[in-house]
Amino acid sequence: MASESSPLLAYRLLGEEGTALPLNGAGAPGGASARKLSTFLGVVVPTVLSMFSIVVFLRIGFVVGHAGLLQALAMLLVAYFILALTVLSVCAIATNGAVQGGGAYFMISRTLGPEVGGSIGLMFYLANVCGCAVSLLGLVESVLDVFGADATGPSGLRVLPQGYGWNLLYGSLLLGLVGGVCTLGAGLYARASFLTFLLVSGSLASVLISFVAVGPRDIPLTPRPGPNGSSLPPRFGHFTGFNSSTLKDNLGAGYAEDYTTGAMMNFASVFAVLFNGCTGIMAGANMSGELKDPSRAIPLGTIVAVAYTFFVYVLLFFLSSFTCDRTLLQEDYGFFRAISLWPPLVLIGIYATALSASMSSLIGASRILHALARDDLFGVILAPAKVVSQGGNPWAAVLYSWGLVQLVLLAGKLNTLAAVVTVFYLVAYAAVDLSCLSLEWASAPNFRPTFSLFSWHTCLLGVASCLLMMFLISPGAAGGSLLLMGLLAALLTARGGPSSWGYVSQALLFHQVRKYLLRLDVRKDHVKFWRPQLLLLVGNPRGALPLLRLANQLKKGGLYVLGHVTLGDLDSLPSDPVQPQYGAWLSLVDRAQVKAFVDLTLSPSVRQGAQHLLRISGLGGMKPNTLVLGFYDDAPPQDHFLTDPAFSEPADSTREGSSPALSTLFPPPRAPGSPRALSPQDYVATVADALKMNKNVVLARASGALPRERLSRGSGGTSQLHHVDVWPLNLLRPRGGPGYVDVCGLFLLQMATILGMVPAWHSARLRIFLCLGPREAPGAAEGRLRALLSQLRIRAEVQEVVWGEGAGAGEPEAEEEGDFVNSGRGDVEAEALARSANALVRAQQGRGTGGGPGGPEDGDTEGPTTALTFLYLPRPPADPARYPRYLALLETLTRDLGPTLLVHGVTPVTCTDL
Repeated sequence: MASESSPLLAYRLLGEEGTALPLNGAGAPGGASARKLSTFLGVVVPTVLSMFSIVVFLRIGFVVGHAGLLQALAMLLVAYFILALTVLSVCAIATNGAVQGGGAYFMISRTLGPEVGGSIGLMFYLANVCGCAVSLLGLVESVLDVFGADATGPSGLRVLPQGYGWNLLYGSLLLGLVGGVCTLGAGLYARASFLTFLLVSGSLASVLISFVAVGPRDIPLTPRPGPNGSSLPPRFGHFTGFNSSTLKDNLGAGYAEDYTTGAMMNFASVFAVLFNGCTGIMAGANMSGELKDPSRAIPLGTIVAVAYTFFVYVLLFFLSSFTCDRTLLQEDYGFFRAISLWPPLVLIGIYATALSASMSSLIGASRILHALARDDLFGVILAPAKVVSQGGNPWAAVLYSWGLVQLVLLAGKLNTLAAVVTVFYLVAYAAVDLSCLSLEWASAPNFRPTFSLFSWHTCLLGVASCLLMMFLISPGAAGGSLLLMGLLAALLTARGGPSSWGYVSQALLFHQVRKYLLRLDVRKDHVKFWRPQLLLLVGNPRGALPLLRLANQLKKGGLYVLGHVTLGDLDSLPSDPVQPQYGAWLSLVDRAQVKAFVDLTLSPSVRQGAQHLLRISGLGGMKPNTLVLGFYDDAPPQDHFLTDPAFSEPADSTREGSSPALSTLFPPPRAPGSPRALSPQDYVATVADALKMNKNVVLARASGALPRERLSRGSGGTSQLHHVDVWPLNLLRPRGGPGYVDVCGLFLLQMATILGMVPAWHSARLRIFLCLGPREAPGAAEGRLRALLSQLRIRAEVQEVVWGEGAGAGEPEAEEEGDFVNSGRGDVEAEALARSANALVRAQQGRGTGGGPGGPEDGDTEGPTTALTFLYLPRPPADPARYPRYLALLETLTRDLGPTLLVHGVTPVTCTDL
């Protein structure tokens, strides 16, 4: 019984890919003066040699002997159908505009992006390295099968010593020969490939003639050891010549043990072997940088080569079934040499194809490595592979690959390597199909290949069939290759890569988002699915960084837009100053780690720009429903870029190919006392405009004083306990009943509840304050509020606060514009009311909870401090002349309260239905 590493099993597992990429990785084969290759030399020859390899001589008997002619033809049709799907994708991509060098790696990386392209490219490189080693090991074992001292065949010459050390020496010598040819450049490789093609064609022609010219004969088979080491009688296979009885006997399947391994064969195992021998379809496409007219040569040459190899396989299947009995087919996979008119010519063909496959794999590996190095995807690890000769030949990449192949030769596990090589190539084929499928699904106008014999159906079938074959050939290698690809893609994603290649994922997202935005019908909105969609107007992000992060927490899966108004008139400017600013703002979003869109506009005033943004921001059913503004006060602006770790100089330092530091893209904060871009009158008018447009409004004061852990992305469960205080009634409108039942009060409760759902605020306690008038009995209003909170599924502590100047008993009245203070009182009384409300709120901050869930027993004991306060924002007055007074009262109301949000809601946002 032959051992597991039998050379014949190795032969039938070989399916090496010829992957010669352009010598300089950028499209010029070895320099500007290098002569381009024709379709025949550049595509047909390498593709045919790669698809044949040495298996055309040693795989036919295995397939026909076990599967029979009918099943063998069916397997061949299925295998070529799978390969044809990938060929269609290759031809489509190759004819979509200018084709540069880079082969499959270039196609995948420039379509799917550097992350996927780089991971697939490195796997393709490793496949070529292992493929070169497999070819050399197969060549060594095929030589030793005839000339080795331990050769068991009936015609062995037994002159070469054998053993692990000798086999490694032979492989290293052959690798030195192959490496020397590849180091000298593509010209010598092309001539060597053409010479190999002539030798293989002559050898194949001699085999075909031998089927007709040679008469019937008995062929001695390799003797098998008997029980207890005894010898069995010699056995013979029969070459019958063309015989209908022989054909009839070979029509059906006859699965038996593989004489090289002793394993029982079945349909799946034979099909995997057959398919393994048909790979190599990318060899011509990977010569794109060497071709005169790649867009024409790749489709034409690949299709011709695939059709030619298919015809040869079918012809050999028929001739073998007509002339060789089942015993010969199953017991001697190298029977071509036994029936040949001149057996040495068959050996020459076997050796030539194996040597050609190793050269093709090594030169392909070096070109892939050089392309990866030039793209700088893996940094300094591959930097030496960038070195090229004066003619553009990447000799350093060849030496790099030569050393890695030498390491692989040390393993000597030919059969295992062969399965891994094929799986890696199938991953590349699936990636090419996926690239074409993505381009087709994205409906990009620039994807219009001149080759039109494909569709998304063929691409999808190609991806599925390649993945299926991967797991059929070797489930372990398939799973490992996909895991390796995922790890490499994650590494490249974390490292970052060039963004100018194009990401088809962005085109697919655009296509799908546009489709679903059209289906997002605002007429079908329902309050139970309401979510905040925020428009945050930012003057200078240096001073608004905490507010920017707080608004990101308040959005709760909704739309979040960062808006900025640039002052100016386009009529007086030579170009639009807004467009160049988008890059800086997008970098700000990335660095701050918020999920926000950016919308910038140019306007003569901030108020008009805010109106523009409120009207046109968003798209379809995704438009802002809430305006967020910073508070208008006299506090000196702070530069949070200097204190925030995400914007520190080490993290913001520039590197080669990266964008400038954010500190250089935004102006410094406004100096204290310097004029503002927005007047107090326009600030209040902007709030009034938003309410007129039926937008909710949030004014944020002192957000820079928020605890840092509350603005982080993690959980605040282990941080200091804080309160979030909510005052859901208008403290500047004392007349009327309890204000928590109106739309604005419910909006406050909803926004505070949303904030509590953010991980960083989980540990904060929500407190709702209920103000009692001097004649209002305690307990009645609290009971109604607790019942409401139970219906709304809001967990909070309710505290009643007696305020002599608070709301009196009575039914709630609708708020009207101008009712921001009691109209019966003057400015002095209004100011006193605002100070009284401010004192009331400050008195409750930092105090314990009396009897509330989780609160201390004593209501007067000190407890956690208040991290954020939600206050009811009254409507601005109808008279613009009172805007400054309105702003002054808001300043008095929120003075020294710490981080505060003044909120006014105009739409229902809560629902008690399922």
